[in-house]
Amino acid sequence: MEKTQVMVNFSLYGDVFPLDYVTDKLGLQPTHSYNKGDLIPNYSTALYKKETSWDLETGYEESLNTEIQLQRILKSLLNKSSSIIELKNMYSLDCKFSIVIIVEEGETPAFYLSKEFIKFASLIEAEIDIDLYANPYESNY
Repeated sequence: MEKTQVMVNFSLYGDVFPLDYVTDKLGLQPTHSYNKGDLIPNYSTALYKKETSWDLETGYEESLNTEIQLQRILKSLLNKSSSIIELKNMYSLDCKFSIVIIVEEGETPAFYLSKEFIKFASLIEAEIDIDLYANPYESNY
């Protein structure tokens, strides 16, 4: 039986910027990154990335509380707000938090955005993207 999973991602993205500099400036290793023009793998037709992106994410984890994954990412970034703002201004970057929930067997996780998270997202002017996938299941009700 599949279990409900949650993934949280923070992304700094824009046209073209030096990924190594962002890594050094933030003092964090990205979970993944790519450059504008990089080939997108696993397509029969050649597709290319339309932007450069530096990402920090939890990966998919079994969870019934999104706050666990959000706090893990937030904890890594909290003292980096001035660096994030500086990078955004220097390279005309945008940033966003993506929260992805895959619901299995009707087990929906608690979804909560703490004041701390809301203030931080507002301070760095981050967008928040929420994707919810509810897989079919049979219920006894």
